[in-house]
Amino acid sequence: MEILKKPLLTEKVTQLTEKLNRYAFKVDHRANKIQIKSAIETMYGVNITAVNTMKYVGKLKTRNTKAGAVQGRSATYKKAIITLKDGETIDFYSNI
Repeated sequence: MEILKKPLLTEKVTQLTEKLNRYAFKVDHRANKIQIKSAIETMYGVNITAVNTMKYVGKLKTRNTKAGAVQGRSATYKKAIITLKDGETIDFYSNI
């Protein structure tokens, strides 16, 4: 099971990073906080003070086609917000 799927880089997360030294990641829905913390610490070499997780249920999507209305659902995912120790950062743009 690959725990970290990808970092989330949105405007809202960028503000969290600048003000509170927090980063967001999409993670495997079966991963717990301890697994997420150890995966990030080994991959990026940082010290984490807190891990908060939240599950997002996929939205119901509907579109009209020639055959009628087609319904579907966007993917469900789990998001982790991690808080780093003061003075530490994660650089997503450097080559690892």
